[in-house]
Amino acid sequence: MEPMDPHFEALLVYLKESRGFDFTGYKRSSLMRRVNRRMTQVETTDYQEYLDFLQVHPDEFTTLFNTILINVTGFFRDPEAWDYMRTEVLEPMLAARPADSVIRVWSAGCASGEEAYTLAMTLAEIIGSDAFRERVKIYATDVDEEQLNEARQATYGEREMQAVPPELQERYFEQNGNRFSFRKDLRRSVIFGRNDLVQDAPISRIDLLTCRNALMYFNAETQSKILSRFHFALADGGVLFLGKAEMLLSHGNLFAPIDLKRRVFRRAPRAAHTPGAMMAELPRLAATPVTGLDQLRSEAIAASPLAQLVLTSDDLVAITNRQLEKQFGVSSRDIGRPFRDLDLSYRPVELRRYIEQAQVERRTLRISDIEVQRGGGEMTNLEIQVSPLTDAEGSLLGVNVVFHDVSEARRLQDDLEHANQQLEAAYEELQSTNEELETTNEELQSTVEELETTNEELQSTNEELETMNEELQSTNDELQSINDQLRVSTGRLDEANAFLEAVLTSLQAGVAVVDRELQVKMWNRRAEDLWGLRAEEVTGRHFLNLDIGLPFEMLRPLLRGALGGETGDAQVDAVNRRGRPVAVRVVCTPLSGRAGGTASDGAIIVMEAGD
Repeated sequence: MEPMDPHFEALLVYLKESRGFDFTGYKRSSLMRRVNRRMTQVETTDYQEYLDFLQVHPDEFTTLFNTILINVTGFFRDPEAWDYMRTEVLEPMLAARPADSVIRVWSAGCASGEEAYTLAMTLAEIIGSDAFRERVKIYATDVDEEQLNEARQATYGEREMQAVPPELQERYFEQNGNRFSFRKDLRRSVIFGRNDLVQDAPISRIDLLTCRNALMYFNAETQSKILSRFHFALADGGVLFLGKAEMLLSHGNLFAPIDLKRRVFRRAPRAAHTPGAMMAELPRLAATPVTGLDQLRSEAIAASPLAQLVLTSDDLVAITNRQLEKQFGVSSRDIGRPFRDLDLSYRPVELRRYIEQAQVERRTLRISDIEVQRGGGEMTNLEIQVSPLTDAEGSLLGVNVVFHDVSEARRLQDDLEHANQQLEAAYEELQSTNEELETTNEELQSTVEELETTNEELQSTNEELETMNEELQSTNDELQSINDQLRVSTGRLDEANAFLEAVLTSLQAGVAVVDRELQVKMWNRRAEDLWGLRAEEVTGRHFLNLDIGLPFEMLRPLLRGALGGETGDAQVDAVNRRGRPVAVRVVCTPLSGRAGGTASDGAIIVMEAGD
């Protein structure tokens, strides 16, 4: 069991209560490592200080959320597993189904959508694009809204597209510059939405469920909870496709391995029950006409020992009985009222959403473990059954709601557990009489437990290594993005420098740029031709100390004026690099004078020789 840091647990509780996201089911080692990374970036030393930082900076949660969630994915990740999935699982599954049957797929933890579109391409390759549009629904979910928004765009760069074979790129993507967009006609079959695997209800009647390298971030208890939801979500014979770090060694009652190496599992079937099978062979008797059936039905419902309520398809109260009035105060006087106006619609449990679900899915729902306090403080346990009522054509007529009092069954269950405990005690006493057999059994059991412990440690180490690998990959992607940005910026800077150099070279006048200390910062090619000094010879030297043919005593006032923010010019006699006298017009202008000030950062000296 992982050690608990009370300050870290307090931080998780704050995130859950203030933001509604529950990280308590995540493995502490990887979770603490991600949080510590963010703490280092904001320069906080401990969890209490970081909790204070979160309270003062509400926007920090978004950054922390993105740091914790490692969104590493890609097209056709683990190609060998995808090839096996297509040839050995999907093709036989689709061949055994009717040609017009609907195919429902769920990509859980889809991140930026590459896995969902991989599923779309794989299915389209098997059944064709036309059948794909008519038959396939792919539900792609994640908890990260930013990643979902990126996935909905369905556009990817060249780096992400490297894993897609060229022939599939040509068939399923449209290129626009250096971006690739998934085909819009097939994109409509991929539905993206937010779903928290720990807290939200699963999608039902799924034929294929992919959840690759997401379970490994959760602890064992949370993994079991999520896998139970996956088992509920999958249809009979449905397939679960996991990542290479996830094994399901201890959940054989839920999933049977198809190929353990490639992490492909099939949903274990529920135990089949056939109520009334013993009566199936009874001979049918000739029907006798019966009169007064309407009154008989009404009295039968009214006298039922179970509280019963029938609603119309418009959610109006249609039929009640005596037990319903006795237990919940709903009587025949409420017939015709909207169900939402009754206290029963939300107490003892919110019934309206279950009624809507039963109407939409056309199946009976059971709501268990409901406790109701009666008069005198007595607690009653209820189980509510919500059943849709349909006619022969399948049209919805209404909903039948039955309230079963299971208090006695609950008491019997408690008695049974108590009896089992007594039976276990007797069994232990019996076992103590056979010490030699027990000793041998314990030795074998110890050996098995050591092997299981070793296997679990190896599995945990494998998941930890996989987690660290994805963290490194995520960091590498960030560094690659920064490197690309620096490369673009460097290219733009080189272009700007080349443009400036071209402008200065094209000028017919000599140009020198000096700073406030009159040290030369720039010296163009025309100045080299005029005075015979190269740029590397004068850069960094004092302008007035240069050995050129200018009368510097006449230029000092111009330079002082330029440094003070004023532009000035003068016509002077000078000697060029060939030793010939030449008339030079010198213009001194300020360099980058600060707004609102009189001083400048230097001066620009333009030297134009006459003919």
